[in-house]
Amino acid sequence: MKNSNHLGRRIAGMAISSTALALVFMAGSANAEETLRAISAFPKPLAFSQSFQGFVDLVNEKGKGVIKIDYIGGPEMFPPNQQVDAVRRGVIDMQYGPASYYLGTMPEADAWVGSNVSAMDARANGGFETMQTAFSEKLGVNLLAHLDTGIQFHIYTIDEPKRTDDGGVDLDGLRIRSQPIYNSFFESLGAIPVSVPVPDVYTGLERHTFDGSGWPIVAIKDLSWDKFLKYRIDPGFFQTDLAVVINPAKWDALSDDAKKIINEASAEYEKTSYDNFQAVIAETDKKVRDEGMKVISLEGAAAEKFLDGAYDSAWKRMKDAGSEHYDALRKAYYNR
Repeated sequence: MKNSNHLGRRIAGMAISSTALALVFMAGSANAEETLRAISAFPKPLAFSQSFQGFVDLVNEKGKGVIKIDYIGGPEMFPPNQQVDAVRRGVIDMQYGPASYYLGTMPEADAWVGSNVSAMDARANGGFETMQTAFSEKLGVNLLAHLDTGIQFHIYTIDEPKRTDDGGVDLDGLRIRSQPIYNSFFESLGAIPVSVPVPDVYTGLERHTFDGSGWPIVAIKDLSWDKFLKYRIDPGFFQTDLAVVINPAKWDALSDDAKKIINEASAEYEKTSYDNFQAVIAETDKKVRDEGMKVISLEGAAAEKFLDGAYDSAWKRMKDAGSEHYDALRKAYYNR
């Protein structure tokens, strides 16, 4: 009987210990750091991917012990124009890349393409909230941030472009590497848009199989295209349309603390990335000029006509697509 009581006390003690351990484990699990797997539309060495890394680092710093982003790769994992769908399906949690890759599904991406307003201003005037609605309705993902704004695109050519009598540029017959956001604008200048994947552009320029390219100013040196592109047409036009999106179910499952950290980091890094890239733009501009790139600067009425042609092409494309958000987005994102 004595041994029996002793055994009973041992079993009871073990049960209490097991319960205590379970409670400790459950408490630890509840407080465990949550992890998001993220990818980028660009290779990691590019300036844009490096900027996204800055966003990741900011979230990880602010969210230590609460939320962590694991930046696991780029286009080697999924083709860039299929990445948002991978996020929607939950294969990947988070993605950074151009909204304009999905123009066919979400024409509202042109609000960013044709914008001359910073991400910070758009958060304040309601434009960003409207874009969140568009991303949710059309792409099935949650929009977190519009990073790296303030970066414009330019037309670059191998040879000096002809000028028109009114001071503009005549690109008649030139084959210019393009993408859907440029096509109608380039055609209005007489150019022939050519679709060439980014990895093949260097070889195409080297062989002069086309005559130039549209490209953001900050990335022209990243891929060494400036080795062949010796002329740049100013002013710049459009604006980068780089979004950070997350899977809705994954977002809903995050703790309130994690959501707050990500939202605060998103707003903060929109300004940080804007400021960072203004410095990069100035540095890149000086470097390419010092290395011999010639800048064709349009002025006065010729410059205004050039810019009207660019911006009008983006807003017309969205209006023609029948976007129900056209009026709100135009008011929020365009004030020329």
